[in-house]
Amino acid sequence: MAQRAATETADLAPIQNAARAADARGGGTDETDVPMTIGEVARAFGITLRALRFYESKRLIAPLRRGSNRLYGASDRERLALVLTGRRLGFTLAEIKELVERPDGRNLHLTREQCLEQINMLERQKRSIELALGELRQIYTSFYRSRFEDRRPC
Repeated sequence: MAQRAATETADLAPIQNAARAADARGGGTDETDVPMTIGEVARAFGITLRALRFYESKRLIAPLRRGSNRLYGASDRERLALVLTGRRLGFTLAEIKELVERPDGRNLHLTREQCLEQINMLERQKRSIELALGELRQIYTSFYRSRFEDRRPC
């Protein structure tokens, strides 16, 4: 239970950062309702403008358009936070779209089975990465061994 609360708090960090950015701009009474530009959202969430446009092209987010400007309201930022959480958890964009388009749209709505599948997939990825790191470390240390062997007198 404590872990879930910590995870939910961590997931709110981008939204809180976005709200602070809006407030710093001189936002109105409810800082989370102040629309933000694409640049402000990118900075608040620590992602690129290209990523935001990509998520929009995949219809994961749909900011308000005023001419060529994109304005992200509180619900857009909440949805973006869910998309980024889904990415961090290793879900594909298609899976994320399905997860965030469920009735309330404010949570990822994962089943126990989906959680278990993701845990297993991430564990496999972790093992693969650990093997790759081990191999790279061996190659890296071989550079030093061969360097010192080249300096030994015959």
